[in-house]
Amino acid sequence: MGVGLTASQALHLWHDATLKLVRSEGPDLTLRQMSILLHIYLVPPPHTVRGLASVLGVSKPVITRALDSMGALGLVRRTRDEHDRRNVIIQRTVDGALYLESLGDIVVGEAAGLPL
Repeated sequence: MGVGLTASQALHLWHDATLKLVRSEGPDLTLRQMSILLHIYLVPPPHTVRGLASVLGVSKPVITRALDSMGALGLVRRTRDEHDRRNVIIQRTVDGALYLESLGDIVVGEAAGLPL
């Protein structure tokens, strides 16, 4: 499912959207944190530290550090899995959903300004 962008247009869209996001009042997430956050909100749950580590191809401590930062910002929440107390379930939050909705609006707005 292509959207008809050239590689140059796609990079300009990414540049313009990330620039606007960095200039905004919201949190300034790393690329790894953004990837984790997008995965949590775009892929149906449940999400675990182990599962996220596998998807991103990184260690569990890497995921834990990213979740610590995002949890402090209120973008995600962690709870113990009641069925298997060894697992930590990553949950969405209202603040995280609002952050990504804002990001989506930024991308749509910047895409509307792309030269054809």
